[in-house]
Amino acid sequence: MSKFSQISVITSGPGEALYEKFGHSAIRVKDPVLQLDLIYNYGIFDFDDPMFIINFTKGFMKYKLARYPFYLSLKSSQEDKRWVKEQILNLTQDQKNEFFSFLETNAQPENASYFYDPFFDNCATRPRDIIQKIVGDNLVFKDDFITEDLSIRQLMNKEINPNTWGSFGINIALGSKLDKIAAPKEYLYLPDYVFEALNTSKIIKNGNEEDLVLKTNILLDFEEKKSKSDVFSPFLAMLLLLFLGLFITYRDFKNAKRTKWFDFILFFGTGILGLLIVFLWFFTNHSTAPNNFNFLWAFAPNIIAAFLLLKQNLPKWIYRYIQVLLVLLLLIPIIWIAKIQLYTYPMTPLFVLLGIRHWCLQKTLKR
Repeated sequence: MSKFSQISVITSGPGEALYEKFGHSAIRVKDPVLQLDLIYNYGIFDFDDPMFIINFTKGFMKYKLARYPFYLSLKSSQEDKRWVKEQILNLTQDQKNEFFSFLETNAQPENASYFYDPFFDNCATRPRDIIQKIVGDNLVFKDDFITEDLSIRQLMNKEINPNTWGSFGINIALGSKLDKIAAPKEYLYLPDYVFEALNTSKIIKNGNEEDLVLKTNILLDFEEKKSKSDVFSPFLAMLLLLFLGLFITYRDFKNAKRTKWFDFILFFGTGILGLLIVFLWFFTNHSTAPNNFNFLWAFAPNIIAAFLLLKQNLPKWIYRYIQVLLVLLLLIPIIWIAKIQLYTYPMTPLFVLLGIRHWCLQKTLKR
């Protein structure tokens, strides 16, 4: 590469699709002498691959590095109205050459694919790791950009509004590994924090400490798309379900009867979610699926109980079973307050409904 070459980290704002909500990071290589202006994008996946959904569910999310002209990337961001910022790195000529060689090698078809992890190995962590590899001990990482100690889940919920169905599903599916306080480098699974970290970090050149970023350019300037709650949001849906459940439970208690179809829906629904949690926890490769305390309310054996509750004459153990469910529900606020695992507020009406319904159900069965 010529002495006029530049290596830059490109950061894009969030988009409309769920997988775009975190923004995006990529690497730009520009050399006017060699007439190069390329982007190296670690965020490429083939959604049309017939095995993609199956592999994604199992936790084998195969992404790849793609190399293509930079103007195509900028054009795509322009069409999507996503802001784009460029940070030109303060590298020596040898470091630029090594950086370019590394990217070229990894862009080859036999090297381009990797198993993506949304929190630990993604489009933002890859540029971070490459800079660390190339600069080595001459990189002085600063964590001045961290103003509060947050968990990975809290960082995620800042990017995706918790009152959306996408966030609701993610928070149910993933376990307590997300709830430990993130180390400074663990913030860098998010492009925004990569941008901030590069701005504050230093590089040692000729024995002197200099800024890692030579210059920051705003290539596209659009207003940031803040994640908003869905119109028919999870909280609204759970609130309506709570009101319906309270009405049915009050009527049942007053008339000394039991609405079987409502119990079936509650138990079958929570049982199905419980099976999903068990599957993700024990039978997939998702790094953040284990130790998921959502099983306290989404209890897999509820599927069996759901069909039994359709009968008029119930086995005697059902009464004790529902008491166990009540004990599990009582553990949720303890887990939440202790920050062992954080639940999101749209789940609250559901917890209230399950607690009231289970308590009244075991009273009815006892009577």
